[in-house]
Amino acid sequence: MIIDQNLQNLERLFPPGFTEEQKARAKTLFFKNLAVEAHRFYGGKIQTLPKCGLYGLNWFNVWYTPGVSRVSTAIREDSGASFALSNRGNLVAVVSDSTRVLGDGDCGPAGGLGVMEGKALIMKYLGGVDAVALCVDSRGPGGENDPQRIIDFVKMAQHSFGAVNLEDISQPNCYRVLDELRETCDIPVWHDDAQGTACVTLAGLLNALKLAGKSLAGAKIVLLGAGASNTTIARLILADGGDPARMILFDTRGGLHAGREDIKRDRRNYRKWELCERTNPRRVSSIEEAIKGADVLIALSTPGPGTVKREWVRSMAEKAIVFACANPVPEIWPYAAKEEGAFIVATGRGDFPNQVNNSICFPGILKGALLVRAKKISDGMTIRCAHSIADFSEKRGIGPDNIIATMEETELFAVEAADTAQQAVREGAARINLSWEEAYRQAGADIAAVRTLTEDMRRLGHIREPPAEILERALAAAIEAG
Repeated sequence: MIIDQNLQNLERLFPPGFTEEQKARAKTLFFKNLAVEAHRFYGGKIQTLPKCGLYGLNWFNVWYTPGVSRVSTAIREDSGASFALSNRGNLVAVVSDSTRVLGDGDCGPAGGLGVMEGKALIMKYLGGVDAVALCVDSRGPGGENDPQRIIDFVKMAQHSFGAVNLEDISQPNCYRVLDELRETCDIPVWHDDAQGTACVTLAGLLNALKLAGKSLAGAKIVLLGAGASNTTIARLILADGGDPARMILFDTRGGLHAGREDIKRDRRNYRKWELCERTNPRRVSSIEEAIKGADVLIALSTPGPGTVKREWVRSMAEKAIVFACANPVPEIWPYAAKEEGAFIVATGRGDFPNQVNNSICFPGILKGALLVRAKKISDGMTIRCAHSIADFSEKRGIGPDNIIATMEETELFAVEAADTAQQAVREGAARINLSWEEAYRQAGADIAAVRTLTEDMRRLGHIREPPAEILERALAAAIEAG
């Protein structure tokens, strides 16, 4: 168990005299180094296993030919039967063209497999949902990334899945891909970078504002970065009661406002233009001006550190809230933001307090959508899930360094699933009607079964423990570089 022990006590393994910045950099390098070592050891993170019994030779005639012929004709007679007679009802396609992988940019079609398998692992372990990583080549004949290729692929593949999770697709292509597929597919199509990040950010923000004694409607909010994540975060904040006159977004060319003709002319950026028309009525173009007296800074932009300046945080309002959520390195180190007066600091990483990461959202919301065979995941379902996370976190206790539940809180995902399922029923998006209690019990049972199976496989040796030397190599390289 040396792996567990060392990961739990990572800070103690650094040499005496390491500064906070050296520790932060070393941790980043350590996790990157260990990721390569561990992925090579296991050959990835996901495998396929049967969930049916094989009780003798004749059972092959049941699970395959000739018996399975009747399953095919049953589905031919009623396509909806595919959700009950196959794994489709609990299966998600994780689709990406790998053009914007974490903070690393375009990694080539296969470059996103590590992330997509990671999504599949988290969906299974936290939500009891099966998933398949599908990295596709969206490049057209001229080498440009064509969103239509992703759209066509998903439309053709949708009949094998209960939902589709889009991931790591660069903007502005991601807007068109999501919006068209949401309206034309018969199953939920969800863009986790946009909707998932927005959901969990809204959840964390609601609790942070409660702790600061502020309201969503009254908060002055600055968003640094205007990609898929932050534009969707802004849209959901406004839909949930935020004041557009007190919100300013920034892209690489300055503040978004109604005078930004460059955005207006580019029809692909219609989501950004919608926010230009609604927010920043004074047409502030300087981040330094906008952030003075701001209650909230939400940064999803260029990985740092140093993207968010110390002096910006210093100029914010009392009890300022800073979400620095770029991956793999936040725009400002949490300790630096705290030193400049921030009351609450959140990042997208689990090795700092207040991890605001979509990993605590997408397993539950997708599970809820699948349970009621929803036709889509609406903004209303996403906002309901955000409040579900915030309410669950508040009930178990929140504080400045503990604003939101973590991936270790198993019950959270069953609660999210039940709340999301009920919202789908209310909106008329559900194909089947389940009560809250039914959805909660089913989600909880599926999640518990996966956890038990995983532990049994580990205990029986079907999942091997990685050798301690891979941790030691990863740590030694990180300390040397730090």
